[in-house]
Amino acid sequence: MPVALRVIPCLDVHDGRVVKGINFRDLRDAGDPVELAARYSAEGADELTFLDISASSDGRATTREMVQRCAETVFIPLTVGGGVRGVDDVDALLRCGADKAGINTGALARPEVIDEITSRFGNQVLVLSLDARRADWAPSGFEVTTHGGRTSAGRDAVEWVREAVDRGVGEVLLNSMDADGTTAGFDLEMIEAVRSVVEVPLIASGGAGTASHFVEAARAGADAVLAASVFHYGALSIMQVKQELAAAGFEVRGAT
Repeated sequence: MPVALRVIPCLDVHDGRVVKGINFRDLRDAGDPVELAARYSAEGADELTFLDISASSDGRATTREMVQRCAETVFIPLTVGGGVRGVDDVDALLRCGADKAGINTGALARPEVIDEITSRFGNQVLVLSLDARRADWAPSGFEVTTHGGRTSAGRDAVEWVREAVDRGVGEVLLNSMDADGTTAGFDLEMIEAVRSVVEVPLIASGGAGTASHFVEAARAGADAVLAASVFHYGALSIMQVKQELAAAGFEVRGAT
């Protein structure tokens, strides 16, 4: 039986509010994270992703009280990222109700932390939450960024994904900085490049503007599709996306 393709709204949180911009700039308010989490859960989201987008750049941990409130509100899997640097951070998030933790900046600084976290909790709890962009110098054509997309990590994105999965990461959230917030479509070449080197579940993020864009990402190799602005501002509903995916032949939950 095929595994259902997941549709995941993303809550990018800054100073206690959900925000969204274009290419990580010009952020505008999109609402209260707990209220949005409850809405998306009721509308049929398969999972939720909560990213504290300023935690790493501010050098602090994710806002755990808000994570706990979200977890108490929804009954679907919740992935939380931002400021995760070690086993203790993941432990704290799981105790707050998160099902999975996303990591990138902390793992780039010390890759062994992936081994430590997955040895303690299992690889199913750790997601590589990767912000990548096109770069001529990188062999794959894509480089890794850190601190909420502010800084180049000097690492080839595809090579880094391969290393992270080899170390134990159980899932990859691949966000295209170039496409982020543009509504012009996912970076299909980036999805295909990462899909070609790893077999773990791959979540495509960045650029969704129409329901057909989600189908394109799935055909490129995504196991899940994630979006923010099109859901936050009402351009698309989760059900519209699921119906489009089902019409294209993909297995999805609750598309009727």
